[in-house]
Amino acid sequence: MADSTSIPAHVVIFPFPVQGHMNSMFKLSELLCLAGIHVTYIVTVENHNRLMNNTGSWYDKYPGFRFQMLPENVSQRNVGQLQLFVSLYESLKTTKPFFRDLLSGQGQTGPVTCLITDGLMKFTLDVGEETGVPVIYFRTASPCSVWTYFCLDKLIESGDCPFQEDGMDTPIRSVPGMEGFLRGRDLPSLFRVRDMSDTSLCKIFAGETLETVRARGFILNTFEELDGPIISQISTKIPNIYSIGPLHALLKTRLKLETTSSTGGSSNSLREEDKSCIKWLDEQPLKSINSRYIGEVWKLGLDIKDTCDRSIIEKAVRDLMEVRKEEFAKSAKEMATLARKAVNEGGDSHNNLNKLIEDIKMMNVAAHHA
Repeated sequence: MADSTSIPAHVVIFPFPVQGHMNSMFKLSELLCLAGIHVTYIVTVENHNRLMNNTGSWYDKYPGFRFQMLPENVSQRNVGQLQLFVSLYESLKTTKPFFRDLLSGQGQTGPVTCLITDGLMKFTLDVGEETGVPVIYFRTASPCSVWTYFCLDKLIESGDCPFQEDGMDTPIRSVPGMEGFLRGRDLPSLFRVRDMSDTSLCKIFAGETLETVRARGFILNTFEELDGPIISQISTKIPNIYSIGPLHALLKTRLKLETTSSTGGSSNSLREEDKSCIKWLDEQPLKSINSRYIGEVWKLGLDIKDTCDRSIIEKAVRDLMEVRKEEFAKSAKEMATLARKAVNEGGDSHNNLNKLIEDIKMMNVAAHHA
């Protein structure tokens, strides 16, 4: 019998099948492949066809990587419309038998070591528990957004939710860590419902978020210097957190280290990553709570949400491009420097990725000795 330490770990990665979720988890797949871990990446038939058209055979360099397509009845056509999000959410739950077979190893070349799944699909936790496969959640949204969903019950109990349109600027005091700056208008847009007891998307997101505590660990696409205070709040619910962002910068760093190691060259500081890290901060959706953080906490821009007045927008553009241009440029450069430090060797994100990889390998050893 082969030594269990020589059998590669096999991770199944299951993103919610929409672009923003898939992009982050695709980068994580490549990072794990670089560490010698085998990866099965679950996609819909439609997304598989798109990926084949856009990425070609990039994954040929990773012999341990493969796609696994979901049953054809799972479709994300027009999922950008919120009312259809629920339809996709419900259709994913019908894949439970398919998913159970996958984790049980039927038709696979090797057993599954662990599952890394999107934090909006609690049925994967159920299947993981049934099959004995450890589950690590990955929530692709910003930590501040995730934390507000954790706090939905507190928001309701305090009377902060639901709120009326005339309460948009009312201070929100019931989200720990955000008491000093959060307003009604900063809460995720899904909180803007008249009746919090209905089966709204808000309840779905909040309910799914609360299930996070059942996972073996929790991955966030951020870094400590950016979101440390909120990561600390989330850790009161689930202590084992891997903050490994910005993922695209971390991947570039690892690829550069791989190239440096194979060519014997010297490792230069990644100055070219500065613009990339700044761009990642701009991918953060400029809506609801994220825009409040960008303006009030990170000091990287101006928050003009819910504003359509021409004069206000003109003033904001003038402030951004002229009056406060140097201030914002300095803040962005400082934050990019911190992000670059986080993904370089010795940085928090770099170390947290190493911890994630080692934990997966330990799960693999435990699985083969069970």
